[in-house]
Amino acid sequence: MTYRCDHVHLRSRDPVAAAAFYVEMFGARETGRVGGEIVQRVILDLGGLAVFIEQAPEEAHPPLTTPCLGLEHIGLAVEDIEAAVAELKGKGVSFRTEIIARGPTLRIVFLDGPDGAVIELLQRDA
Repeated sequence: MTYRCDHVHLRSRDPVAAAAFYVEMFGARETGRVGGEIVQRVILDLGGLAVFIEQAPEEAHPPLTTPCLGLEHIGLAVEDIEAAVAELKGKGVSFRTEIIARGPTLRIVFLDGPDGAVIELLQRDA
């Protein structure tokens, strides 16, 4: 049996606004919407990964505090972490950490996405 990643599924109180964040900040491309006047789901292509952002029901719980069990964050690879951080800070993105070195070839930083989503940017050097 072979497995491959198909999508990441997020829930939001405002899926259109959440999708706009991923489009504006990370260059995601909207590929579809489900629903009519009230959008139930926005579908994005984020660097080849399908991201479904679905309207959360009223009874949906707020996100957990990290670190936590289960799905904790989304990791996005970049070629130049300093340039990515500078660009996103210029757009008003809130960061949880400064850039952290995890050995000689990996640097990471965490930022806040919509609806409590945690996003990691990472740069892997050869």
